[in-house]
Amino acid sequence: MNRPALLFPALLLAAGCHHEAPPPMTPPPALVVAATAVAEDVPLYLDEIGRTVARERVSIQPQVTGRITKIHFTDGQDLKAGDLLFTIDPRPYQAQLDAAEANLAQSKAVADLARLEFERAKTLLEKKALSQQEFDSAKNALAVDEARIQQNQAAIESTKVDLDYCSIKSPIDGRAGQRLVDMGNVVSANSGSLLVIQKLDPIYADFTVTENDLPKVQKNMAAGTLRVEVRLPDDTEAPRSGDLTFVDNAVADGTGTVRLRATLTNADHHFWPGQFIRARLVLATSKNAVMIPAEASQMSPTGPFVYVIKGDSTTELRPVTLGQRQEDRVVVQQGLSAGDRIVLKGHAGIMPGAKVREEAPAGSPGEHAKP
Repeated sequence: MNRPALLFPALLLAAGCHHEAPPPMTPPPALVVAATAVAEDVPLYLDEIGRTVARERVSIQPQVTGRITKIHFTDGQDLKAGDLLFTIDPRPYQAQLDAAEANLAQSKAVADLARLEFERAKTLLEKKALSQQEFDSAKNALAVDEARIQQNQAAIESTKVDLDYCSIKSPIDGRAGQRLVDMGNVVSANSGSLLVIQKLDPIYADFTVTENDLPKVQKNMAAGTLRVEVRLPDDTEAPRSGDLTFVDNAVADGTGTVRLRATLTNADHHFWPGQFIRARLVLATSKNAVMIPAEASQMSPTGPFVYVIKGDSTTELRPVTLGQRQEDRVVVQQGLSAGDRIVLKGHAGIMPGAKVREEAPAGSPGEHAKP
């Protein structure tokens, strides 16, 4: 038997069994969108819901009785203080004034005669030609006639006031509402409203804070006037800023809230009385706070974390302590420093220690992919 011929295939088979397995393939770096933590001065605030309120609201009522003969404005008109609104028929009050002036003239004539008689009585008394009683009567008659003059003068002033009330004028700058009477209606003094006028500039923004937040408000108020940013619920414009001008003196029963008020300029009538508004009460400013996009933070059973991209393009899972949210960004109180690169998008494809490759975020042509 030829043994060498049999051993050669066996040796080849044995040699084949000692070949090493090929190394596993390294996965390519995950593609992520990255962002940089930045340091900024950011406000600390309370967000609340409230309503706008007119600074002044006046209900116009007649102060004399009569028929309305003219209306001098249109519904919804912007008014100035002193603008004529309604005219009530002045003729009855003009007649009363004429009568009062006639009574005054009559009283003055009577008083002039009484004064002459008093002077004559005084001369006769000095000559012992008149009794003391007759002198006292002349003196008393003059005093009565002079008092009647004062009475008639007061009646004239009262009638002039009533006549002036026939012309109803706006007491404030503001915007007219819908009139509640028409021309020809008879109105009664101090009965019923003719019109409501509201002052729109400046305007109040009323809102509430909880009693738990009240100490923070009071503490920061001690350092100066607080700023309030106000916007309408669906407003896309920048908020309007005003000053906190009022804090109520008691906590409301049942709700546990305190009413606050901000005063805003409103020359363009952007806000309307009675509208719902979103009010942001700025308590203080945090200097050099670390800010990141809110979507960069992830949540684990132990709390929030971010993936930090190190210099060698590997990632590190970093627990963080988050502070107040600022629109689409959030304050990082602990765990990050300004300048740290973090993963913004693409978290699902990475693990701690894995390499990543950065790509530019959508709409940011200045960010280029990094190998």
